[in-house]
Amino acid sequence: MDDSVFHRLYEEYHQDVFKFLIYLTRNRDQAEDLMHEVYVRVLKAYANFEGKSSEKTWLFSIAKNVAMDHFRKQTVRRKYAFDKFDWEKSELPASEIPPEEVLLLSEKKQSLLKALNTCTGDQKLVIQMRFMHDLTIAETADVLDWSEGKVKTTQHRAIRVLRQKLTSVQIEGGEVDG
Repeated sequence: MDDSVFHRLYEEYHQDVFKFLIYLTRNRDQAEDLMHEVYVRVLKAYANFEGKSSEKTWLFSIAKNVAMDHFRKQTVRRKYAFDKFDWEKSELPASEIPPEEVLLLSEKKQSLLKALNTCTGDQKLVIQMRFMHDLTIAETADVLDWSEGKVKTTQHRAIRVLRQKLTSVQIEGGEVDG
């Protein structure tokens, strides 16, 4: 891989990959550390990149794998079996958005973030990739190593959960006539 390809990949995608890693780790410092590992792997693996997916999808896949490796190493240190964590049913911890940034968000966006935190880990990942990083269903399936059907089903369930939560928030807040 020559320097110009590396710099192009970095310039085009580092913000998206970094945001994705922050989302996965919930920690800016960890995400910065993992970014280095992502690009080390990119340097080592680019010669084998066959172009079967977009470069963005390929980078997200590497980032996901780097994050999962990080979690596995962490959990081994804590003697906790990461592999037994049920991504389908378990909720991830709430995002650590600084209070000053939360204040700048509209009420609707704050409600959406709260509702998103009630989704499962899989649902959050799909919503994050599809709507915050604009990946297609096929690209999301590539990153997660899932079938497109699983992505569609997970997305559908997540949207249903979000609608239910947001509707109940609106009704409780008196925003919906009924």
